[in-house]
Amino acid sequence: MIGDYTYSEFFSILAMQGFAGLILFSVFVLMALGLAIIFGQMGVINMAHGEFMILGAYVTYLCSNFVSNYAPALFPIYFFVAMALAFLASFALGVLVEWAMIRHLYKRPLDTLLATWGLSLVLQQLYRSVFGAREVGVTLPDWLMGSVALTDIVEVPINGLFVMGLTLAITVAVYFIMFRSGWGKRVRAVMQNRIMAGAVGIDTRRVDRMTFGLGCGIAGIAGAAFTMIGSTGPTAGQLYIVDTFLVVVFGGAASLLGTIASAFTISQAQSTMEFFMSGSMAKVLTLLTVVIILMLRPQGLFTLKIRQ
Repeated sequence: MIGDYTYSEFFSILAMQGFAGLILFSVFVLMALGLAIIFGQMGVINMAHGEFMILGAYVTYLCSNFVSNYAPALFPIYFFVAMALAFLASFALGVLVEWAMIRHLYKRPLDTLLATWGLSLVLQQLYRSVFGAREVGVTLPDWLMGSVALTDIVEVPINGLFVMGLTLAITVAVYFIMFRSGWGKRVRAVMQNRIMAGAVGIDTRRVDRMTFGLGCGIAGIAGAAFTMIGSTGPTAGQLYIVDTFLVVVFGGAASLLGTIASAFTISQAQSTMEFFMSGSMAKVLTLLTVVIILMLRPQGLFTLKIRQ
């Protein structure tokens, strides 16, 4: 016996917490991938990143309602369309924000922090005015409902498995875009030496705009995935923005591998500790541990090696 549980019950519940941590890990990775591109590659502190995620969630909500009312025969596959629309909406807004505001604030990171924080407040009020202050949820297709029983006690929700699969697919896509494509080479060239990149003919302004838009678009996909595990409200994005920045900084701002490793470490530690103590205390201990590690290793878990 361990406390009030038998050994089998204890390890089964611990396994369920582990799967819950994997789902949280998936959300962290989807959020952090976009932020790692914006913050790690461009040096822009985007405090409105959570609102781009919520835009994707609201687009998914609208798509769910539209298909339910006007095209119910397409309901089983609407979620894939919703994810594409969520990406396009967040990407388009990101491109607009970069053109209208961010491009004037490069090399002024504190100004980008204040400007994007103000943008987040504006977007929150806009969502509140359009959708109301009450949280909303989407109706999932039947094939995303239910769970898979691994043992008599351990069950894994199907929508959680879908989120994990989606995270894997997006991570692989981002890897190929950033490290195996010509466009990714141009992005990294601009990041390492903007003047030289411009001198060899790279349109640095267009690269900046598309990079910011891509990071925001990935946040939109994260918002679509978020609707499977939580309800959507005007301020829901703020619940994840601190954790997302923590994941990016702890892993190493410009490291894709570091972002994944950091998200896994933080999500699993937080989920496991929630089994033994309250959720707020688990969050505090996780944050304290990360801060101590960053004091000893301020560059994060992984750093990008640049040839001099």
